[in-house]
Order: sequence, then C-alpha cells, then structure tokens
Amino acid sequence: QVQLVESGGGLVQAGGPLRLSCAASGRTTRNYNMGWFRQAPGKEREFVAAIAWTASSTTYADSVKERFTISRDNAKNTLYLQMNSLKPEDTAVYYCATSWSFTTTMRAYDYWGQGTQVTVSS
Repeated sequence: QVQLVESGGGLVQAGGPLRLSCAASGRTTRNYNMGWFRQAPGKEREFVAAIAWTASSTTYADSVKERFTISRDNAKNTLYLQMNSLKPEDTAVYYCATSWSFTTTMRAYDYWGQGTQVTVSS
C-alpha cells in the first residue's frame, strides 16, 4: 500500500508563491503516475495537475496553467507543486494522489493523501 503525506500549505497573500510537497512511502512508488487535486468549500474536487511516473509528461488544468508547476523527485519519493501568482480562487484543500495511468480523471486515482489547506488572501 502507498502512503501519501502532503505538506507546505498555509496562508499566503494573493500574488505570492507557495510550494506543496507530497511524501510517498510504500512498495512500488516509483511506478505510480501522480497528480494534484483540490477541493474548495461547497465545490467538487477538481483536477489540478498530473505527472507521469517517468516525469516525461505533465498536464495542467487550464485555470492553473502557466502559474503552477508539477514535478517529482523519484529518488526522494516526493511530489511537488510549485504555485506562483496565487489568486483567492486557488483557496482549497490540496490533495496528492497516485494512479496506474497518466490521466486527469479522479476516478483513476487509487491512493490519496489527507490534504493540506491553502488559503490565499485578497
């Protein structure tokens, strides 16, 4: 089983940067594609970004493209989300997750972290 622990969330002013980390542990973690999702109060969980297990492919939601960067360090079993030019609408709980396929579809992700809160003030 894969365990995921997010960190790096907090309160940040609009326009500022923040980097989230997701530490993975467990067998075969290097073979997992990984993604970030977020959920704001009263809204459905939505896709943010995904990265292939080889890190050769990435994809982003249109709302975060050019502002967020997903990356991974397989040697450290860690996933990252660098968020720049943050907006109040980015406020949400951010989750990392793993999948056997490179996809934006939430149903395809099997293991999930507990989430980390990101709050962007106006």
